[in-house]
Amino acid sequence: MNIEQLNTDHGITDQLKFVEGAGGLPFIQIDNAKARAVISVYAGQVLSFQPVNEPHDLMFLSEAAYYQPGKAIKGGTPICWPWFGPDPEAFGRPAHGFVRNRFWNVIRTETKSDGDVRVTLGLTDTPETRAIWPHSFVLALEITVGDSLNLELITRNTGKESFSITQALHTYFKVEHIGEVVVLGLEDTEYIDKADNGARKLQKGAVTIKAEVDRIYRDAPDELVIDDTALDRRIRIASRGSKTAVVWNPWAKIAAEMGDLKDDDYKRLLCVETANAASDVAEVGPRGEFRLAANYRIERYVPDVLKRIKELF
Repeated sequence: MNIEQLNTDHGITDQLKFVEGAGGLPFIQIDNAKARAVISVYAGQVLSFQPVNEPHDLMFLSEAAYYQPGKAIKGGTPICWPWFGPDPEAFGRPAHGFVRNRFWNVIRTETKSDGDVRVTLGLTDTPETRAIWPHSFVLALEITVGDSLNLELITRNTGKESFSITQALHTYFKVEHIGEVVVLGLEDTEYIDKADNGARKLQKGAVTIKAEVDRIYRDAPDELVIDDTALDRRIRIASRGSKTAVVWNPWAKIAAEMGDLKDDDYKRLLCVETANAASDVAEVGPRGEFRLAANYRIERYVPDVLKRIKELF
């Protein structure tokens, strides 16, 4: 992709520009009155998002991440599509589908009336994709950068037959220390424990991470919170089009085995994914569409005592 041409066609003066990023990949840099962000055109992946008044990035991005065609980028917001997890038909196709290691097309960039910047990236079927997954489709990802980060993944069926998909916004959040973080909103929710041979379990209390966690929560609520007191913040996750949430942390052994993670990176990351996974399968009819969306907002942490004092006065 030609950086100069991308800037000519899609750059926004003083707000959005295309640059050559790590590994020579085309990156989109956004810097508006509300936030800064970096998006990789390869993989259609947000790598960084930081509101202007926040001292820390929302995203975890591995310092050992691969930036090369055919490899997934470890961190940010990878897109799992048209299946989540292992190849559902056991044909030997890659886990999590085939869009997180492809160049996406830049469809449009725009500044909205409220000052947010929106980037739309897209993919469509090709002879290569149809050899992997035999369906006609148009896939779009709308990324909106403002006070919050909004992602909307839109699947359109351009063929004559229905198809089904599972998918996820496999987002890596930066945390100060994984042992001090809790996830709120999944209390009393049933989950599939993939770290325990797929056992069905019930979440008791808030989610804490003390070992490897790889869970698919079923009938998850449409709002979850990552409470990170060490960074004095909460991350509020609001989802649409999803009945499942995935919580993942590789812990020490798996992190050490991954070439694109530093050995102790598991202490600094937590994936809480908006997903259609397990039995939450999306059916898309001919000429139909399906939308999966997540909004991420950072809220400053206020201790309960101070909160009650403020309410009194």
